[in-house]
This record gives sequence, C-alpha cells and structure tokens, in this order.
Amino acid sequence: MPKKQIKTDRIRQPNGHFSQATMIEARGRLVFISGMTSRRPDGTIAGIGDIEAQTRQVCENIKAAVETAGGTMDDICRVDVYVRNMEHFDTIHKVRREYFKPPAPASTMVEISKMTSPEYLIEINAIAVLND
Repeated sequence: MPKKQIKTDRIRQPNGHFSQATMIEARGRLVFISGMTSRRPDGTIAGIGDIEAQTRQVCENIKAAVETAGGTMDDICRVDVYVRNMEHFDTIHKVRREYFKPPAPASTMVEISKMTSPEYLIEINAIAVLND
C-alpha cells in the first residue's frame, strides 16, 4: 500500500526533505510511534551537543519501532519534529534524506524551549500505515 506524494504549485515547495502532503489508501494497520529521542537502548543519550548524531539515533529508534510493528521506513506517512534550535534545519534534513526515501512523509517542524532532558536537541513522532 504505497504512499503517494501530493504536490501542487498552489502551495510553496518545501525547503527541506518532506512532502506537502501524502496520501495512502485507508486500509491496513495504523502505527502511531511516540516521540523518539536520542536515547540508545541502554538508556544513554547519543550525540550530546551533536544534532546530526542525535537525529540519526532518533531515526534509528523510529526505524526499530516501525520494523517491530512489521513495516519499514517507507510506510511512514507523517512525522512531527520538535527541535531546540531551528538553525539545525539543514543538518536534520540531511540525515532525514538517509532514512526517508521519496516520497518523503508529510512533516511539521517546530522549535521548542524545553524537552524532558536538557541534553535532547530533537524529538520526532511518526505515523505509519502497514499493509494487512
């Protein structure tokens, strides 16, 4: 059940690695992935002070969750990204391109002032649709 990118010239084209919208047939299993941080399985935080390393660990955590549910990163149709510094936008999207192949998921990114740990620079939640 592949997702389809929705693209129109009536909306400004994205600056980063995401789709204006995505569409997927509404059959299958929905997987709602909670906000993932850069915590490794052993509880330590990856890449303290390093947005690239933290983004990579966050994506690995999302990948582990969706694969455990029986899907792949290609099944993810939406992500919400929370960052401590919007200046990291380009680096975050560089890493996202490694994990999210076209069509990229629809996405929202917002800068926030605090997370559950002061060492976190990024948190991402996701929604995937898996085939039956």
